[in-house]
Amino acid sequence: MDFTVEFLQMFFLALWYVAPLIGLLVAVIVILGRLTGIREGWSRADSLYYAFITATTVGYGDFCPRKRFSKVSAVAISFVGIVLTGIIVAIALQAALHAFRSSPDFKHMIDAVEQIDDAYK
Repeated sequence: MDFTVEFLQMFFLALWYVAPLIGLLVAVIVILGRLTGIREGWSRADSLYYAFITATTVGYGDFCPRKRFSKVSAVAISFVGIVLTGIIVAIALQAALHAFRSSPDFKHMIDAVEQIDDAYK
């Protein structure tokens, strides 16, 4: 339980610090999705759906851009989504590492990994 609490504290603290960046990236996804929706004649809900499905690189294919601007914006949305996902994954990994290092239950595991790491240096 201590591990989970430590992880969640570090994860949400780090998210708090990068919230302006995450907000900017989400805003870029929303704006590009909305501009694409306007060009393609989609509703607001469909535009947002398309933007976040594209940003997560899921791409169900139920909405397909037809115009050049829409195709270019799809690439931009995907790139921004990959960056956003990468930031969140990096924060989660750092929070997990911090939780592992501060937990006495996992101290032996961290020591073993560091010994292996030192052997390869």
